[in-house]
Amino acid sequence: MWIWRVFLLASLALFVPAAFAQAFHFDELTRIARERAAAPYVEPSSQLPPTLAALDYDGLRDIRFRPARALWRDAGSPFEAMFFHLGKYAPQPVLVNEVAPDGTVRHLPYLRTDFDYGRNAVDPDSWGDLGFAGFRVHYPLNNDAYKDELVVFLGASYFRALGAGQQYGLSARGLALDTVGGSGEEFPRFSEFWLERPAPGAKELVIHALLESPRATGAYRFVLQPGSSTALQVRARVFLRQGVPPVATLGIAPLTSMYLFGENQPRARDFRPEVHDSDGLMVATTGGEWLWRPLVHPKSVLVNSFQVDGLRGFGLMQRDRQFANYEDVEARYERRPSAWVRPLGDWGPGRVELVQLPIPDETHDNVVAYWVPERLPAPGEPLDLAYELSWQGDDQQRPPSGWAVQSRQGFGYVRDAAAVAGQTQFLVDFTGPSLAALGPEAPVRPVASADANGLIEEQNAYFNPATRTWRMQLRVRAIDPAQPIELRAFLQHGNDSLTETWTHIILPDAAR
Repeated sequence: MWIWRVFLLASLALFVPAAFAQAFHFDELTRIARERAAAPYVEPSSQLPPTLAALDYDGLRDIRFRPARALWRDAGSPFEAMFFHLGKYAPQPVLVNEVAPDGTVRHLPYLRTDFDYGRNAVDPDSWGDLGFAGFRVHYPLNNDAYKDELVVFLGASYFRALGAGQQYGLSARGLALDTVGGSGEEFPRFSEFWLERPAPGAKELVIHALLESPRATGAYRFVLQPGSSTALQVRARVFLRQGVPPVATLGIAPLTSMYLFGENQPRARDFRPEVHDSDGLMVATTGGEWLWRPLVHPKSVLVNSFQVDGLRGFGLMQRDRQFANYEDVEARYERRPSAWVRPLGDWGPGRVELVQLPIPDETHDNVVAYWVPERLPAPGEPLDLAYELSWQGDDQQRPPSGWAVQSRQGFGYVRDAAAVAGQTQFLVDFTGPSLAALGPEAPVRPVASADANGLIEEQNAYFNPATRTWRMQLRVRAIDPAQPIELRAFLQHGNDSLTETWTHIILPDAAR
């Protein structure tokens, strides 16, 4: 076994904590990110001890962090941190450090005594300082008697958080590179973290992270503020490397989610009406327009872009929050959070890109959304951005006037089926303050448009007395059935826009 220990020490020579000549601060982390962007990329080691690498899913689940060993457990802080063990499904180690109030840094080593290995026949004492797969932060989010999981950083640059009463769903990432438009997607990873020790009674926690990949590095600062909507204040300085090939699509504040089926795309032989972590993309522009794009499950890769001169916010949202619309007592999709990205400062022109993929079942993520700036920074030039990422539940970001609450596709009984052959019908229900202020007989009308491949055969709007919402009906025909149709529509009263702009893509039958 001594041979393994010698190999491990050699591999860790490439995996050492970033050195700080003075008290830790974000500018010093920026310096490290800039220097590493100018140097050749070093692939992280993923060599595991053979007995650890041999553990299957159940064996790894049997390794548990001991809560009594949680960081800050006896410090009087409402926050605690616990750590994830390395294994075949998370083989690349990350370094974790604690930053004291005076700015001094202490490396947090992997200790076998921090973990319960259950029934596994392993010898962790021989493994040395493996590092961790990631960590999670606990906080009394729902009541004072128990510290719930609040945020998790695990795998590449993925992380996810919760507000009160929520259940894990979609994830966020530090950065997305060439998800589409390049030679292949690259997954930057957080290689090292610095957790600032919280004071007793603290209401927020500060986390720093170093991001690295073959074509980018980044310095990140997260300020975690738990609540009914948990917020992460994110500051990022990203540096592109002189890479080959160069980065084609730089995705800022990427969100990753799952959409399998829903009201607009029901699934036969499944008792559940809907299965998704998010049901739509919302985009707000600095010009005052709000866009809503219901998600779909395509048969092949589907990419849509929403070009704007200025961004007020975007997010993958879970608007539908009624249990009866999911009927899943285990997954509880109605409790999955929405994630709303609000730029802090002017991000300039660019586009929100939405990528949707086919998946076999709900255990796979298939939706990605991110911001793409119009101009890429030159290699070594910092891209300095700040934003707030909110994990929202029932009380979530909505347009100020009106918004879509459901989008259904299809026909009911039709007396003359031939009259609607080749058409697609949508029924979209809207609600909101601007609509609630109107009487049922108000002259509300839809304003709908299609691209050059679509003919709108019928459009109308009427009050729905059952739900006290307003329903829009659209019937559309494709000029070329083999091509998609882009739709846009909103409700209007007089010269006043009453709702967000509902947008949808009608895919050819072969792609649906």
